[in-house]
Amino acid sequence: MSDCLFCKIIAGEIPSSIVYEDDTVFAFRDIDPQAPVHFLVIPKAHIPSCGAVTPENSAVVAHCFEVISQVTKEQGIESFRVVSNCGEQAGQSVPHLHFHVLAGRDLSWPPG
Repeated sequence: MSDCLFCKIIAGEIPSSIVYEDDTVFAFRDIDPQAPVHFLVIPKAHIPSCGAVTPENSAVVAHCFEVISQVTKEQGIESFRVVSNCGEQAGQSVPHLHFHVLAGRDLSWPPG
């Protein structure tokens, strides 16, 4: 999708601090980190949100979680939070499915 911020990051049109990349998934550091460790894991295929996950694209979502597991292990992170906002009212600011991975401090609930 040509006007999607994350699609532009995946395409290299906007620079990012890459954490991981393969044919299906892209992970990069958040530009406004909310914890000492804060990166996003996104599918390269444009999926607007969790609400758009279907049987046809759910394998990429499973792969996102495999990547989260791999990257956190590689970075020695044992305790972390994974967040995905779905829709504007829930705080989704980019309409491309993405998972925030946060770690490195106590993460209270509710966040704030």
